[in-house]
Amino acid sequence: MARLTGTLILLLLVESLPLHAQEGGDPRAGLRLAREVCAACHAVLKGEMDSPRRQAPPFERIAQVPGMTTTALTVALRTSHETMPNIMLEPKELRDVTAYITSLRNRP
Repeated sequence: MARLTGTLILLLLVESLPLHAQEGGDPRAGLRLAREVCAACHAVLKGEMDSPRRQAPPFERIAQVPGMTTTALTVALRTSHETMPNIMLEPKELRDVTAYITSLRNRP
């Protein structure tokens, strides 16, 4: 129980860090990578809402999911999905693509 509580506290601390400390990636490089690796299935550009594969959500929709953070995206991209190929990204590529996706959020 104490271990679980410690893990939850750590996750809360990570999520409360300033946004620039979490992202660390280059959204422009992330867009280039998304066009090369992801665009066959996902709509990757802002404003595109129809993905080439119907079951692959557009990146902009992913960015709008409540609670979708860089950390959540990183976990999702490192987790196998039945309908998604197991794409192996280098750490910098992962930071870049998550920075790009989070840049698609509607900001007030």
